[in-house]
Order: sequence, then C-alpha cells, then structure tokens
Amino acid sequence: MSMITYAQAVKDAMSEEMRKDKNVFLMGEDVGVYGGGFGVSLGMIDEFGEGRVIDTPISELGYIGCGVGAAMVGMRPIIDIMFSDFISVGFDQIANQAAKIRYMFGGAATVPVVIRLPEGSGAGAAAQHSQSPEAWLTNVPGLKIIAPSTPYDAKGLLKAAIRDDNPVIFFEQKMLYRKKGEVPDEEYVIEIGKADVKREGTDISIITYGRMVMDSLEAAAALAEQGISAEVLDLRTLAPLDKQAIEKTVKKTTRAMIVHEACKTGGFGAEISAAISESDAFYYLDAPIKRCAGADVPIPYCVELEKIAIPSVADLVATARQMVKK
Repeated sequence: MSMITYAQAVKDAMSEEMRKDKNVFLMGEDVGVYGGGFGVSLGMIDEFGEGRVIDTPISELGYIGCGVGAAMVGMRPIIDIMFSDFISVGFDQIANQAAKIRYMFGGAATVPVVIRLPEGSGAGAAAQHSQSPEAWLTNVPGLKIIAPSTPYDAKGLLKAAIRDDNPVIFFEQKMLYRKKGEVPDEEYVIEIGKADVKREGTDISIITYGRMVMDSLEAAAALAEQGISAEVLDLRTLAPLDKQAIEKTVKKTTRAMIVHEACKTGGFGAEISAAISESDAFYYLDAPIKRCAGADVPIPYCVELEKIAIPSVADLVATARQMVKK
C-alpha cells in the first residue's frame, strides 16, 4: 500500500490505462504542459507526448464532440473539463449524442468516453466555478455517473470507467485532490455501481457521496461521543445506483439522513429518498427521511458565505440528533 493524494490516484489511473492501451488518450484545456487546472495531469505530456495528452481550444462543445466521435471509431478518450460548471456549454454533446448513440444504433456503435468533472465549492471560485451539477446528468439515461470520495475509490473506479464501453461522467470534488489515503501498489479495479459502507453503525444511516463522505465520517465520530451510532454509506456511483445497499442500511438502522453538497431542490438526494420510499425499507423507518443539502443559492464568492451555503459537520450532527432521540 502507498499513501497518495486523490489527485495522484486519478493521474495514476489514467497513466496506467494509457500504458496498457494505445487507444486511451487525454484531452482538455491546459492538460499538457500546464498539467491541468488542478495539476492532476502534471508530467503526463512528458511520458505520452502531445499526440496523447492534447491541449484543446476553449470550446467544451467542440472537444467533447471530438471525444464522442473518437470513441465511436475505437478510441477511448478521457475528456478533462476544467470546471464541472462548463458542461453546460457542451451539454448537447453529452445528453443528445454520447448518452443516446449506443441505444439509437441498436448497439452497433459504442461510446467509451470518460468525462472528468472537477466539481463543488470550497475553493473560493464563486458561482460559475463551484456548482455540483450531478443531478443535471443523472436525469439522462445512458450515462454512468461516478463520484468517488477517497484516493482508493478514485483510482479503482476511474480504471473501470476507462475500460467501460459506455459514456461515464466522473465527478472529482476539488477539495479532495490533496486528501491522502492508502492505495494498493498492485493492479485493482472497482466495480461500477457498488456502494461502500465507510463506517458501521446501528442508530442512523448517513447516505452520501463525494466530498460529503469525509464530513459525514467526521459527524459520525462526533455523534459516537454523544452515544449515537451512525452508519456512513458512500454511494460512490449515482448511476447505476446501488439501491440494494441503500435498502440494507436503512433496514438496519431504521433512520435515513441523506447528505449532499448540491442544492436541495431537485438534488440527487430526492432520488435517494424516493428509492427508500419505494422499497421495503420504508416500512422499517422510525423517523421521516431527512436531507442535509446545499442552499438553493448560487455559491457565493465570500468565503464565510460559501461555508454556510453547504451543509457543515455541525449541521449533520444537529440533524442526526433530532432524528435519534436518546
């Protein structure tokens, strides 16, 4: 095992797959000499050259389209979008082309493209560079959507995404890039669509993904000191969604608190809540389902306002205490 950062895990996954398969390549704004907007691809151009680490013009619509076309003829592109907010510029290529082509062609064409999206707040990047748009994309059939929280998960799931024959959206919360974690030195791949219990508990289930996993684990530790045992379920993949894991944890603890950074209204937490309500787990609930989510506001530039626009550890602890009467 090696202790590496989330950013290094993403880079290692890309580099290892590019060494194995000459059809894998990376493209995006400033991914070459500059090393990407967050330094994730730093040094890759030295190993793979300009033909496989390609700096693109500032045109998300254009180079996402290039990636979709390349995937259709046998390549396996990894597309780096500098900020997840910018998918709005290239949404047509994702939602109307990449997601639908395999279906419309009756399986005769596949689109093995990975679109990497640094998302979320915490960097003081203001409203146009700090959104969490995963719910925009989970509404599009045909896409696989991944949001890992640890270096281990990021590497294993990205390798699986690169090998997948379907378009995969890969969310990377920006504040996770410098977080460290243990990653095996040997080859491994994590199956897409499987959630992971990051902490066992008996009193309440905290169901979450991405950066909020770290905050949920911190909240669970604080709750333990107050006599409340919280289980933390990391979804890891939003599409396909591991509904069996959600049902299992809710049946175990009889309470469900859903946590995400994105805006509450129309956020993915509503889909998780619906999955619980439509399953047998509903009959095990001893309290109403609660969502701890971001405020329905554009992310502020002011650091102090930015902090209160998303759920804090204190918010999670307070909500859990309300749900668990001890």
